[in-house]
Formats: sequence, structure tokens, C-alpha cells
Amino acid sequence: MRTRPTLTWTPGTDLPPGTTDPEPVADALRTGGVLVLSGAGISTESGIPDYRGEGGSLSRHTPMTYQDFTGSPEARRRYWARSHLGWRTFGRARPNAGHRSVAAFARHGLLTGVITQNVDGLHQAAGSEDVVELHGSLDRVVCLSCGVFSARRDLARRLAEANPGFSPVAAGINPDGDADLTDAQIGDFRVLPCTVCGGILKPDVVFFGENVPPGRVEHCRELVRAASSLLVLGSSLTVMSGLRFVRQAAGAGKPVLIVNRDATRGDRLAVTRIALPLGPALTTVADRLGVWVEDAATS
Repeated sequence: MRTRPTLTWTPGTDLPPGTTDPEPVADALRTGGVLVLSGAGISTESGIPDYRGEGGSLSRHTPMTYQDFTGSPEARRRYWARSHLGWRTFGRARPNAGHRSVAAFARHGLLTGVITQNVDGLHQAAGSEDVVELHGSLDRVVCLSCGVFSARRDLARRLAEANPGFSPVAAGINPDGDADLTDAQIGDFRVLPCTVCGGILKPDVVFFGENVPPGRVEHCRELVRAASSLLVLGSSLTVMSGLRFVRQAAGAGKPVLIVNRDATRGDRLAVTRIALPLGPALTTVADRLGVWVEDAATS
């Protein structure tokens, strides 16, 4: 039985303070064998807000849950209208210095892999390979009836044809690609079925309240077992999907390092938390290691 998702977490007053010195991250990368776990905070510098940081999207909306999506045709209509508009904006986002630094570290053989909680594909766009998309990707759509996968761009084309003139102005864009629209703006948006069986289409992402596929979780656990240390980038670790790997690494005696401006649910398990923006922190580390990071134009 699925339960309602944990969306918020309140930091205790006894958490260890963060630092502004990224040298521990540089030291870990010099040793090698680092596994990266990234969250929404690494994409904020690309114009995609996170959930819980300053100005995070949870302050103005509650993300779609699996239960609501599967249980309500009206919820699906709201979701697809908002997501259809958000997809256009999402597709224009470009990798930032944080994504490009991670890709550079991988090219230099300093990483064993990248696990991301994000669904935006920006790690891959920056050049990272073999990225494990823990929560899936907005690039894909799956039918809940027949299980057939299809490209999001194909559904976007079909939705545009079925909803001519649909171009409201959104109040904001969220980490899951969901745009902030009112019911009036959504209007009578038309939702389309699977072209194979007529079933319900869902983006191939793990909604709040939905379980990450067990095989994907075990693959990530294997990556943690093989790593020398775990580097968390831009995640509050509020939800268990990411926190479990921090607990696993710490339980095995592997150093956990966190780069996140705000306190996280994993701070007590980490050897350090660097309270800096991801882009500047990681480019500083790259400079100290002599690792060249592609600029935005090259990437």
C-alpha cells in the first residue's frame, strides 16, 4: 500500500554547520572512486527552481502524486495541460557550470557514476554518460495499460494539434516540468490516449507517492557499494529515494560529502556540507584539480 509522500522536512537546531571551503570535495576527487548523487539544486542555475530552497516550488504548489494522477481524470487533465506548457520551457534549459563540472570530472576518471534525482536530462546534455535517472525522465512517456514507451516530443506534437491556440502564460516552472496554471487557464484542455491501446499515458517519471522500480534501486545500491565516497550535489535528501543511498554509504564507512546551500536530512551522516552554490563550488574544485570544464558555448 502506498502512503502519502513526505514533501517537507524541518532541520533540527543541532545539525552540524556548513562550511564554505570546497577542499574536502577536491580531496575526495583526487582519491577517485567518487559516486555523485544529484538533486534539483544542481539545476537551479539553469533556470529550473528546486523544491525546497529559497523560492522553491513547494512554497506555491504541491506536486502531482501518483494516487491523484491514476485516480482522477480531472487531475490528469490538469497535469497534462500544465506539463505540456512546461515542456516547452523545460526544453530550452541548458546545462550550467555544475553539470559541466560533473561531466569534466567523469571524463578525467574521477567518478564511478552519476545518480540523479532530476528528470531534466541536463547531466546528459552536459556530456555525462551512463547517468542513472532515479526518478525517470520527461523525455519519455509510458502507457499504464500496455506498457509501451514513446517519445515525449511525439506526444507534444499530438497535444499541440489537439489543443490549437493553447498558449497561456505560466506563473512559474517547477522541477518536474509542471507549469503553474490556474483552472481558468487550463480550460477544456484535451488529454490524449495511448495510440496503441487507448490507455492512460503517463510521463516516465516517478511521481511523489510512487515507488522507484526495485531493479533501479538495486543498481544504485551496487554503485554505492563500488564507490569510495558519495558526493551529494544539490539535494535536501528529504525523500527516502535519495537518502537511502546516503545511509548505505555512511553505514559502510564510506565518506559522504554534501554540497548544498541549505541544511539537509543527511547532514548528520556526512563528513562535511559545503554551503555554496553548485556552479561556483564545483568550478573552484575543478580549478584546484587542474580539470578543464567546458564553457557554456562549447557545451
